[in-house]
Amino acid sequence: MKSMIFEASNFVFTPPSQFSWARRVLIKPCAGYSLPYPVTTSPEILNSIIEGIRKVSNADIIIADGTPSGESIYPVYQALGYNFHRVFMLDIRDSIFVEVENPLPHFLAVESFWVPNVVLRSDFLISVVPFKVCGGAGRFTIANLLSLLPVNKYQKDGLGGWGSLDELGIERVLADLYLTLPFDIGIVEAPQEFFYRDDPTKGKVEECGKILVGEPYEIDREASQLAGIDTEHLRLIGEGKPQLKD
Repeated sequence: MKSMIFEASNFVFTPPSQFSWARRVLIKPCAGYSLPYPVTTSPEILNSIIEGIRKVSNADIIIADGTPSGESIYPVYQALGYNFHRVFMLDIRDSIFVEVENPLPHFLAVESFWVPNVVLRSDFLISVVPFKVCGGAGRFTIANLLSLLPVNKYQKDGLGGWGSLDELGIERVLADLYLTLPFDIGIVEAPQEFFYRDDPTKGKVEECGKILVGEPYEIDREASQLAGIDTEHLRLIGEGKPQLKD
């Protein structure tokens, strides 16, 4: 899918023609906290995506995410106003997880990931996330995939989150995750840009007025350029991609 940047005020999601044959579409928002946009994905953009899909397909639509604490995400969905007609809301922790091997001959940090079966059984995968920058690192559509992984397998010392992966170097982990679990479409919701450091719920907001849509790696590069940052896991992905062609 070609990368495109839209004005947020008149954004309409137009899915690729391949969606017409899809039977199941999974949308992965950034919804780990009971705080509105720009901390989390807004219900407005999710509704726009759903409406766009419905124009070309009767596919089952699933919205799926998990919380860093490992607690139920359903109260979070309710707090965020995620209430969509004919859409199945899923808590990742309720999934069956399958171990998927990293396709890189020389992986960067992780040899395999535990992935929700519902992701593997969906025809199209969409990651939609607010424009977020942590320190000098982009946390866009690829970083959004981290919360698909089961907290109970990756937490450290029972503290929740994915601490055991942090120890391996999170930028390297994210590169491995993208190459193991490539999504079809990435959407960066950027009417505002959100900059934070240690606490992903507190930061500085700047106006932007854009929506970025494209293949996740490509659109995350566009978002990084827009923010004027060099996101390390994108560089690592660029270096790792040629290995997949061997």
